[in-house]
Order: sequence, then structure tokens, then C-alpha cells
Amino acid sequence: MLTANEDVCVCGVILTEVLQGIRDDKEYANVLASFDSFILLPMTQPTFLKAAELYRTLRRRGLTIRNAVDCMIAAVALEHDVALLHNDRDFEAIESLGALKIAEIKKPTSAATRTASPRRPRHR
Repeated sequence: MLTANEDVCVCGVILTEVLQGIRDDKEYANVLASFDSFILLPMTQPTFLKAAELYRTLRRRGLTIRNAVDCMIAAVALEHDVALLHNDRDFEAIESLGALKIAEIKKPTSAATRTASPRRPRHR
């Protein structure tokens, strides 16, 4: 579970993926500035070799990763032994190999967010 006191790490391809989709210059500058507080994990030749290995292993098992960049991101997380926070089904396939740690955010529960069973009308 991700807590407020944990560091957030990114790698270069995450930085690129996030920033390339921002059209507004002011928003781009704000998001870029927010990345200053994150730890930038390096990507080396072994990172890219691990990414290729992940892709090939999954392919042999009949699973095709839609975006090879996801294998690079997973390889960085594995190399640095950090949990990965994601919203992408490709990482679920990579996690099935057994070594990738996944971070989860616990959503706060409140009376407003709990699902209540529908009320039945009272008959008098």
C-alpha cells in the first residue's frame, strides 16, 4: 500500500509518457516542476535486456504486451526492487511472472462513498 511518507520514483520513459501528452504550456510547466520531487531511477543496458526478457517470456506463454515501454518500466522497478503503481493491464501480465511488486492505494471510505443497499419502500 502506498502511504503519504513514501518516496515516489519514476524513470525516463514515464517522464516522457506523462509530459508528451500535455498540450497546455502552463500545465506542462507545472507537471514538469512536480517531477522535481520524484526520484529518477536510471535505465542502463541491463534494464533494457531485462525488459526484452520479460517481453519474450510472456510471449512464450501466449501473452503479448501491447506496449514494450511497459516492459521497460517493469524492468526498472524490478532492478531497483520498488513497487509499481499502475493503471494498465499489461503490468498485470508482467506481475504474473511473480517478481514484480505492485503498489496499491487504499481509497478512503466514507459514508458518501460506501455503497448502500437500495431502500425498500415501507408499506403501511
